[in-house]
Amino acid sequence: MESVQNIKQRFEIIGNEPKLNRAIEKAIQVAPTDISVLVVGESGVGKESIPKIIHSLSHRKHGKYIAVNCGAIPEGTIDSELFGHEKGAFTGATSTREGYFEVANGGTIFLDEVGELPLTTQVRLLRILENGEFLKVGSSQVQKTDVRIVAATNVNLFDAIGKGKFREDLYYRLSTVDITLPPLRDRKDDIHLLFRKFAADFAHKYKMPPIKLDDGAVDVLQKFRWSGNVRQLRNVAEQISVLETNRDINALTLQSYLPSEGNNLPSVISDKKAESDFSTERDILYKVLFDMKSDLNDLKKLTLELMKNGAAKTQDINPNLIQKIYGSQENESEIDFEERPNTALISTPKSENQYQEPEDNYLFAETIEEEEILRLEQKEIEMIKKSLEKNKGKRKAAAEELGISERTLYRKIKQFDL
Repeated sequence: MESVQNIKQRFEIIGNEPKLNRAIEKAIQVAPTDISVLVVGESGVGKESIPKIIHSLSHRKHGKYIAVNCGAIPEGTIDSELFGHEKGAFTGATSTREGYFEVANGGTIFLDEVGELPLTTQVRLLRILENGEFLKVGSSQVQKTDVRIVAATNVNLFDAIGKGKFREDLYYRLSTVDITLPPLRDRKDDIHLLFRKFAADFAHKYKMPPIKLDDGAVDVLQKFRWSGNVRQLRNVAEQISVLETNRDINALTLQSYLPSEGNNLPSVISDKKAESDFSTERDILYKVLFDMKSDLNDLKKLTLELMKNGAAKTQDINPNLIQKIYGSQENESEIDFEERPNTALISTPKSENQYQEPEDNYLFAETIEEEEILRLEQKEIEMIKKSLEKNKGKRKAAAEELGISERTLYRKIKQFDL
């Protein structure tokens, strides 16, 4: 069995934090088996190193190793990507395709961001974990695969289970062994070592002297929270290496490259506030639309009564409806439908003082309804556009925010040519 130190050198893992060493030890111990492993840790901590270690030390090391980012594949195509599809299974399926589980037979698959998998895909994955069987999309023929699955997530799967977004039985299948990687803020002594490694790498890459931190800068480096973990530290090291002409970096210079502690993301408003504002605006818009629809229905009802009963009779039969539409008339002249006949309700007169009814008594009502539909469609288009912009084009998130299914959102986008 290889030592932790040898593995660190082989995979260029920097640091001596006991929690990090323990994670590597567990990876070494579990590698010779076919046990499913779940790697847990915040975004940017380097979770992708663990499945590589497991694969390289397993009896599958000569087989294929495939890493799949589950969060980057659209919901509508992920089953085809993972399990393959038959020719003609859906529009655009011009030929049979092998999925990752078929290609990686005898090897290892790393499912990153496994918490993003749709529930239907989770059912298929559970079947593979239980008996190695799967079905291609559009096929009824059961196929077998022998694949080692290592999954990773940066979300709390217990919370996802409670919200109905992740299957509990799948969680226990994936997490036969849990390997947790600590965040960078819990590895204080490793932060400067990592920074020096990155500085040396970028000095070699850009053919310039490496940057060096003084004691004050090192102190700032170790006290910073590093919400983006190792990935964020690497980005800061690269920025300073490229932009600073003075290769000796003090605390003030380093601080200028770090976001404020209050908010590590360059956002004008917090996500929660933005979501709250959008939700409030949406509720107000819905109320306006419903009130408008109610008013239009009242107007259509009054119009039909005028056509059917005549103006005078309608005023006697349904004064409340007229009052509701036109409001109080205390300071205005009384509404007189007899004196001002609505030309929209009549056609060309047979004689000077005689009118005939239009051929279609509902022409005016249908016109109102069409205008109502157009207004509603315009509001719907505005809301869909605004939600897509807010979620940076992510249709799944936009659909959840709008309270509709992703399939409905796809249909609306196609319908309105967005």
